[in-house]
Amino acid sequence: MDDLIPGLPSDIARECLIRIPFDRFSSARSVCRSWRSELGSTTFHRARNSSGLARSHFALAQAEPNPTQSGPAHKYAAPAYRISLLEPDSATWTSLPPVPDLPLGLPLFCQLASVGTQLVLLGGWDPDTWTTSNAVFVYDFVKSTWRRGSLMPGPKRSFFACAASVDLAVVYVAGGHDEEKNALKSALAYDVARDEWAPLADMAEERDECRGVFSRGGFHVIGGYSTEMQGRFGETAESFDTATWRWGPVEEDKIREGTCPRTCVAGEDGRIYMCLDGHVVVEDGVTWRVVAELPEGARVGPILLTWKGKLMVMGGGAQFVYTLEKDDTWKRFDVPTEYSGHVQAACCLVI
Repeated sequence: MDDLIPGLPSDIARECLIRIPFDRFSSARSVCRSWRSELGSTTFHRARNSSGLARSHFALAQAEPNPTQSGPAHKYAAPAYRISLLEPDSATWTSLPPVPDLPLGLPLFCQLASVGTQLVLLGGWDPDTWTTSNAVFVYDFVKSTWRRGSLMPGPKRSFFACAASVDLAVVYVAGGHDEEKNALKSALAYDVARDEWAPLADMAEERDECRGVFSRGGFHVIGGYSTEMQGRFGETAESFDTATWRWGPVEEDKIREGTCPRTCVAGEDGRIYMCLDGHVVVEDGVTWRVVAELPEGARVGPILLTWKGKLMVMGGGAQFVYTLEKDDTWKRFDVPTEYSGHVQAACCLVI
């Protein structure tokens, strides 16, 4: 292979290349074959991470400023959704290119998960017809391109749990409901690199509108409700061990009965955080401990996010965005109007 930079040892040349901003990766790949190979290698991104040059970003399925749909969604002024990117350390907002196969914007109620330098978009409802989608789309931040993934197998599901293992490069899906509104026990694993789906064993309980998080080597599916309960959220959870490829026993009293688990997120410390009764709380053994009171602007429909051991909360769509400071006070930062729309899904990625 040609030298990365003529006249420089490969390790020094790599030190130069890892400083390229992620939004210039696609241009850098076109310089030569050796750069194309280097920017696509795990060695390159491992070096970028270990050098502290990788940056955390939140990918948000966010409403555009103006509604564009026709059909059933139009009467409710449902907006078109896109992928917005927020770099929390610099409070910088950008957008990803539209998905070529989705002219009306992202599916409503779709899910997002990240694996390395790839963002995976799964499922949701067609914004014009409200039909359930089993489509998968993957955005590659190195190539700056979208591609279609293999369709989610099994019944077309909505409101399912979803989370990813960065180390295994696998996205996990569980629960939700089918097109007849029957809550599901089934679960799946998606290998992003191979573009292959594999079935998992069923969970012990049906779980519609459950929440998925990945921490401590496990895919945790929290809360939800059965077909018979219809909207009355339960308090249990189940965890899939990726080492043994098995579900553990049902965890009783994981969250309070009647609590929607949609704000649950996994922190860098492996513990689960969520919004409850106007506070951010953290899992502390078999109980939940208050971390901080939610700021006034984030008490309605909050979105909770974590990165680098820090907490961020959004409210009013993304009109109000706050980060929790070391003194346990919230710092609000300004949001451009074009990025203040409703957020229906979010995930953190490090590029």
